[in-house]
Amino acid sequence: MLSTLARFSRTVAPAARRFKLYTAPTPNGHQPSVMLEELKAIYGPTMDYDVEKLNLFGSDKPPQKEPWFLAMNPNGRIPVLTDRSRNDFHVFETAAILLYLAQHYDREYHLWFDPNTDGDSYSQMLQWIFFADKASTPRIFSVVSKLRSHGTLASAYHFRSSAPEQIPYAINRFRNEVERVYGAFDSHLHERDWLAGAGHGKYSLADIKAFPWIRGHPGIGIETLDRWPNLKAWLTRAEIRPAVKAGLEIPQ
Repeated sequence: MLSTLARFSRTVAPAARRFKLYTAPTPNGHQPSVMLEELKAIYGPTMDYDVEKLNLFGSDKPPQKEPWFLAMNPNGRIPVLTDRSRNDFHVFETAAILLYLAQHYDREYHLWFDPNTDGDSYSQMLQWIFFADKASTPRIFSVVSKLRSHGTLASAYHFRSSAPEQIPYAINRFRNEVERVYGAFDSHLHERDWLAGAGHGKYSLADIKAFPWIRGHPGIGIETLDRWPNLKAWLTRAEIRPAVKAGLEIPQ
């Protein structure tokens, strides 16, 4: 018979958490980690998740281009969420991940809106999700011949900070477009706290989708959001949320 000390000194492997998130410390990567942290804050540790950090620039063939990752996301981009509680179901694309988590795990509509009872707010949320996605998600955008570009916010950052050569036209083109996008957000947020919902709005998937890209404004040469006071106040409201702070630390 084992002694009490022996019984309690055994090493027990921890049970796998409900989700596994394949990610990197980028604006797109932070969206699902913030969402998961918000769900943990509401529903408790059943929403906990494991993280696999991918080094996107560590080799000639980064891990997101390996067959094992492409089997989960043929587009070869982070993030990917694996739901172990639903037969290892894989979800890619940030907006799709947010909507998936809401549909299956936020049945009380804390972070979104019931399409049956509050269809207008639900539609408004989708509109701002899609607007933010179009403004920031990597995609082909033909600005200069033979240049691969990205969404508006990502492109502004790329051409200013990461491109092998500085192209003034591209930098200025996307800087101007970013300012237009910021203006649209700022105008909508006049006398509002959040992007979607009646009255002053409710913090929702739309805000989770948009704010990680907005907070990266110094990387595209916009040092302050003072020109857009409503947008600046909205960003501050989002960043001080405890779950947001936790999600932005993922991956370590």
